[in-house]
Amino acid sequence: MGEDIKEGNQVSQLKGADLEITFGSQFGYLDFVEEITDAITRMVGFDEDTRFWITLSIRESVVNAIQHGNQSDESKKVGIRFQSLPDRLVIFIQDEGEGFDESQIRDPLKPENLLQTGGRGVFFVRSFMDEVAWKLLPGGGMEMRMEKRLNHTKQGEENDN
Repeated sequence: MGEDIKEGNQVSQLKGADLEITFGSQFGYLDFVEEITDAITRMVGFDEDTRFWITLSIRESVVNAIQHGNQSDESKKVGIRFQSLPDRLVIFIQDEGEGFDESQIRDPLKPENLLQTGGRGVFFVRSFMDEVAWKLLPGGGMEMRMEKRLNHTKQGEENDN
């Protein structure tokens, strides 16, 4: 499976591995999702700050999947798949909702939206992750794909190292 995990406080790289979890649309699962995300991002080799921002991005995305995608219908499922690659972590979050038009998300930085609550989660995710995309699934539902590269630079930026 490509994993090399050591005992004690040292955790080595976890490469070429996938982990999938599926759960009902209940906010009670958020702490569990955060714990899994923290463990995976440690194994992949991200620093503490980057782990925090990835975990926050996944939390915001799962909240959106439950609340907006699945309309808080506990019978509908949310799925998360973590894909660890040699140079990045890719996360897929799926819901069973109707989907949405990405262009309809309000820009929270526009003056008319400053006091509005909508759109901030997506704004945060786009700010913290290197790549973010959504697609409607053929069988119904929506899939969000997030990516964070290990070199911590966004696509098109030069690495200062």
